[in-house]
Amino acid sequence: MAEKPRSSARNNTQADSEHTPGGDEKHPVDQSLPPLELVTTGLQHVAAMYAGVVAPPLIIGAAVGLSVTELTFLTGASLFLAGVATLLQTIGVWKIGARLPFVNGVTFASVAPMLAINKSEGAEDALPVIFGACMVAAALGFAVAPYFSKLVRFFPPVVTGTVITLIGVSLMPVAFNWAQGGDPAAPSFGAAKNIAMAGITLVVVLLLHRFTRGFVKQIAVLLGLAVGTLLAIPVGLTDFSALKSADVVGFPTPFHFGAPQFAVAAIVSMCIVMLVSMTESTADMLALGEIVERPADEKTIAAGLRADTLGSFVSPFFNGFLATAFAQNIGLVAMTKIRSRWVVAAGGGILILLGLCPAAAALVATVPQPVLGGAGVVLFGSVAASGIRTLAKADLGNDDNIVIVAVSLAVGVVPVAAPDFYHVLPGSARIILDSGISTGCATAVLLNLVFHHWRAARREGGTRRPAGDGPAGAGPGAPLPGE
Repeated sequence: MAEKPRSSARNNTQADSEHTPGGDEKHPVDQSLPPLELVTTGLQHVAAMYAGVVAPPLIIGAAVGLSVTELTFLTGASLFLAGVATLLQTIGVWKIGARLPFVNGVTFASVAPMLAINKSEGAEDALPVIFGACMVAAALGFAVAPYFSKLVRFFPPVVTGTVITLIGVSLMPVAFNWAQGGDPAAPSFGAAKNIAMAGITLVVVLLLHRFTRGFVKQIAVLLGLAVGTLLAIPVGLTDFSALKSADVVGFPTPFHFGAPQFAVAAIVSMCIVMLVSMTESTADMLALGEIVERPADEKTIAAGLRADTLGSFVSPFFNGFLATAFAQNIGLVAMTKIRSRWVVAAGGGILILLGLCPAAAALVATVPQPVLGGAGVVLFGSVAASGIRTLAKADLGNDDNIVIVAVSLAVGVVPVAAPDFYHVLPGSARIILDSGISTGCATAVLLNLVFHHWRAARREGGTRRPAGDGPAGAGPGAPLPGE
């Protein structure tokens, strides 16, 4: 009898009942790690997404004129709810949760409409109106999740590869903004010391990745962030002032800013944001499924969307906003090869603790933006590279597939290459069009329908189609996806 295959690395571990074909060993997504490795790798995920999860509440809080104390409270609430949503997504309950290594947090897509709500409703009522709109939008999203997930059959490799590549490309400006300092209005934005610190952090991560092995190699990003933060102290980029005013323990009191209010215009705008977020989450789940070698099917996507929307529904009760999957953590999974969902679940637990301990949250916040930018180059670039790898599974010798990739990438990079391209359109339209991931994904799906599904539907029965119209590996005459 053949010897049972051993795990290629002790770090690829976790817990579910699914086994690998031909053996008793669990899939790496479901395996677990030793406690120390579990915590440190989970912390690495938190470090990679921390700036993204605290930025929206900081922006909205400043816009509505919150005090420093209340701004800290709002930020802590976002961290706490991000941890809850992450646990829902990774561990799962019933038919809720993709049970993949997904980190959840506040979606950036909601920032623009929330600022618009603040402008129309006034600072006093803005947060209650936002929370009410988030609750309605999340309830709608939860209801349509099973139907939304059926779109998965329209995502062959030519579509998923394009979308995954777009995710990485769309995130790169975030890394470059961090590398320059994070705040374009600051006098020091783009200063040589900021860019130098980002470059040093990048070099540290690359050296660790190249010359170390095992566990140290897996936490290269976390170590790079730590080294970069320490090196930033002498040049004045590390700010510890937030620690002075932070409490040791704090809990996000329900409806701290008032009972939710329900305004029709706000609800409509947040429902649009929810649909955009669901589109991006679907793309992220497909991307992560490819990376961890457990492709996300319709059932997985439906469960993942339920986790997103349930987390988003609970969030306003505790002063949080709409939650969605964080694409930057997909890059971390791709780079470290640690596929265990329990690692991300540990990260979710850390997020909850940070939300309950403002002082600890303030300590993590000391990581300078340029240091995050240096690490972000590696993380986000890994996502784009994963997309290119997926595109290699498609038949790019087929001219139709080349057109699908070319046009979809072009449409998807418009918000990156020309941020003001859609400025003359209404704000509700820009919510969708300014998301390159959403527009690129929609374009790829539509073109795949036009060139493959609809054309095949017009053919007489039994006619063989050209190779490359369907999923990777499908030869001439193979059925199209979804047929």
